[in-house]
Amino acid sequence: MSPGDYGLRLIDAGLHYGKRAALQGINLRVEHGERLAIIGPSGAGKTSLLRLLATQMPPSSGQLELLGRQPWALPARQRKALRSQLGLIQQSPPLPPRQRVVSAVLAGRLGQWSLGKSLCSLLYPLDCDGAAAALARLDLGDKLFQRCDQLSGGQLQRVGIARVLYQQARLILADEPVSAMDPLLAGHTLSVLNQEAEKRGCTLLASLHAVDLALAHFPRIIGVRDGRIMFDLPASAVDQARLDALYANEQLSSPAQGGLPAVQMPRC
Repeated sequence: MSPGDYGLRLIDAGLHYGKRAALQGINLRVEHGERLAIIGPSGAGKTSLLRLLATQMPPSSGQLELLGRQPWALPARQRKALRSQLGLIQQSPPLPPRQRVVSAVLAGRLGQWSLGKSLCSLLYPLDCDGAAAALARLDLGDKLFQRCDQLSGGQLQRVGIARVLYQQARLILADEPVSAMDPLLAGHTLSVLNQEAEKRGCTLLASLHAVDLALAHFPRIIGVRDGRIMFDLPASAVDQARLDALYANEQLSSPAQGGLPAVQMPRC
């Protein structure tokens, strides 16, 4: 690994939607192979931060570096090649309803395959065993040939995660990846993601509403509020006072009194 080949770095980065500032003055460095969770209240900027890191949009100010490169200084073809090393897990995976699960998982490597191989795999899946292995890790081995519109919300989220496992990305960005799962399944799924990152030495960032899951599964926690980083600490150092400040709302009674912030109940 070259000296600059870290996971990612943001230098005084900002992101605006029109006149509204979604992110302001973000300074963040994540070494290759680190695993961290992003927490904060709704509307804090967690999703915007992940979109920025996924190169879905350029920073409005400041600088972004991924895997030792500046994506928006690269020609379009090289930026596309860089994106093929990023695995994005979305809260609602954009899976075509009539697509079979096996094709959805194999799509994880479309950015790494030639056009001919990609088209061929869409017509006739080329690596059913590889897709089945990724799905089996998430207890979906029996769904290989089902259509996506036959799955529940939590199953669709796990298919999206299986796609990134199959992709073998160097940087995994997960936006509320377990929001549609029950607590037990959510914990198991986050364990699988962390095991994958640790085994391959890839970088993992996940935004989570469930603070207890973040603290239990990630060694580093970033607290985001109003588009800014309020703290960046080891999980063991995130105390109740910091959580109270992060989730404080003058118009609502504090959910953090006597325990962690209230967690939105996951869907079935």
